Amino acid sequence: MKKMMLATALLALTAGASLAQDVVRIGTEGAYEPYNYIDQATGELTGFEIELGNELCKRATLNCEFVQNAWDSIIPNLQSGNYDLIMAGMSITAERDEVIDFSQNYIPPASSAYLALTADVAIGEGAVIAAQTGTIQAGYVAESGATLLEFATPDETVAAVKNGEADAVFADKDYLAPIAADSNGELVLLAEEVQLGGGVGIGLRETDAELKDKLNAAIQSMKDDGSLNAMITKWFGPEAATF
Repeated sequence: MKKMMLATALLALTAGASLAQDVVRIGTEGAYEPYNYIDQATGELTGFEIELGNELCKRATLNCEFVQNAWDSIIPNLQSGNYDLIMAGMSITAERDEVIDFSQNYIPPASSAYLALTADVAIGEGAVIAAQTGTIQAGYVAESGATLLEFATPDETVAAVKNGEADAVFADKDYLAPIAADSNGELVLLAEEVQLGGGVGIGLRETDAELKDKLNAAIQSMKDDGSLNAMITKWFGPEAATF
């Protein structure tokens, strides 16, 4: 009887472990509208990447859950196993590809832009430009001759422009455009745009080749049937770059 009870307990433990392994955890920032953010009415994560991640997991027959994580530690926490994927508006770059792997892109290479108080702000050498730490835009500013002012969150970069700490903020145009539109003329997008990176993709550990293959197939199926373009247009508007 004791052996039977022990066997039953081990079976239950194994089943529980198997279920836990079946849960794919997705790290996201939750502070980068419309990619991923907190709905103030519900307190829940929402945005383009939340909707997309749920659809990709459905197509790949994966049981997924989102985990909120600060941007500046989002890659280290993937590497340490705190979650299995990153969906956080992360551009595919050669530098990041040296430490993690990426799926194919689910947003094509899009424009980065400057946001300032007036349209005649100089953004070249001598200008102070705010950008979020660890982003492709921060790297660009650092090499541009302008003075880089880094912040942990995207909200802080915009606040730096409003309070006069920075001449402009440099970030994804998809993030900055709604902020300019909602500012009642207080903030304006500058005319200059820059194409950076290889689009936005899912970050994975280098060892998760099977998971990468499943997600790539799911992304491709959404490209093929037009549903990915429809979702991009829903969240970013009719002028957004699509496939």
